Amino acid sequence: MLKIYNTLTNKIEEFKPIEENKVKMYVCGPTVYDHAHLGHARCYITWDTLYRYLKFKGYDVTYCRNVTDVDDKILKKSDTEGVEPSVITDRYYKSFINSMNGLNVLKPDVEPRATKTLGEMIAMVKKLEQDGFAYAVDGDVYFRVEKYSKYGELSSQPIKDLLNGARVEANDKKESPLDFALWKKDEKFGYKSPWGVGRPGWHIECSAMSKKHLGNTIDIHAGGADLAFPHHENERAQSECANGCQFSKYWMHNGFVTINKEKMSKSLNNFLTIDDVLKTYDTNAIRLFILTNHYRMPVEFNDVALSGAAAGAKRLINSIAGIEISSEYDTEAIKEFENAMDEDLNTSKALAILFGLAEKVRKNENKQINANTLSYLGSVLGFDFSLSQKEVSENELKEIVEPLYNEFNIDNTIDFKNVIDEVIKIRKTARDNKDWAKSDEIRDKLLSYKIQLKDTKEGTTWQIL
Repeated sequence: MLKIYNTLTNKIEEFKPIEENKVKMYVCGPTVYDHAHLGHARCYITWDTLYRYLKFKGYDVTYCRNVTDVDDKILKKSDTEGVEPSVITDRYYKSFINSMNGLNVLKPDVEPRATKTLGEMIAMVKKLEQDGFAYAVDGDVYFRVEKYSKYGELSSQPIKDLLNGARVEANDKKESPLDFALWKKDEKFGYKSPWGVGRPGWHIECSAMSKKHLGNTIDIHAGGADLAFPHHENERAQSECANGCQFSKYWMHNGFVTINKEKMSKSLNNFLTIDDVLKTYDTNAIRLFILTNHYRMPVEFNDVALSGAAAGAKRLINSIAGIEISSEYDTEAIKEFENAMDEDLNTSKALAILFGLAEKVRKNENKQINANTLSYLGSVLGFDFSLSQKEVSENELKEIVEPLYNEFNIDNTIDFKNVIDEVIKIRKTARDNKDWAKSDEIRDKLLSYKIQLKDTKEGTTWQIL
């Protein structure tokens, strides 16, 4: 029975989807004006893991993750570079997708762009205005926060406290300092609307995209903890007032990635891009670094932690190197894994189960079944078991294979580049003769020299670890 922490109620609740066996899930996607950083990796790996796990549980999931391609930061950068906003958004969207691919993050089922949902945004703003929840002033449209009695519930901030702490700006056109923009006047970069040329506010974008692709009420709305207020608070307010029903049943938020105890962010200029990190650490290392910690807790970035994660990930991946995986599993281990993940995605406990399986494989304890189970459960956490190879130079390869000439009585006239293939031929003969002990011995001996074999239907391949 899956239980998750609901930010709205501040407690762990049993997960019960609105429609049996179906899950509608929305995650706030990137604003494409710069390269994604390690904080984004934490967010999207977290919700990718939830997506994978819901599917593992048998749910029919529709995962929507938007792309914000109209925003103040995008327009500022396009102005600075003297190019159209679409040049900026296309560039950084491609960068984002490359980063997600590098992290083995699955593509969402739906990935709407804000600029392709303008009609739905305008319709929602008009509805809010007609019903008295919004008002127009000089081409801008604002949401009347105090008309929505539940405002502040999501972030546990009563309206009275928010009002007391709100800044009042001189010549502010808003009726209340809490009111937020649904539509902004913008004659340079704007679009035609009933209020003149302008563009949507950030919050209305997600409300309109979620409604268009998932309906008025969704099961899960997720994102980083920094989005709980004001973004998610505002989304909830405008969606429930426009649609007349609950917006999201469960709200989930992941903790920050910190550097020197400060949140990693572009505004603090203390961020590392995902691409930069991937130059040193592969996706498995980054995933392990992130998933070792509970998703709601902050994660402190440092090279020591990532190096440790890299070593741990390598142990997992290499433990089943060269073993041909089949679909016979240890059902008890799967149940233990499920029990751990059902505890509000306790990935730390789940990882302990994976490392236990890896240890059993190394000790030849029910080796095949444990390897199968490790591969299966590892994929639920998004590990890529094909990433055990590293690039080596000719000199490095020569040094690695040099001992194989004597070890397997290989003719020394055979070029060092072909030595591993010669050993594979010896092993194939053993396999053809059903001498499985010798076959395994050769595979394990090569592995001791950091050479991994992988048996496939097309034959045996090798790679250097």
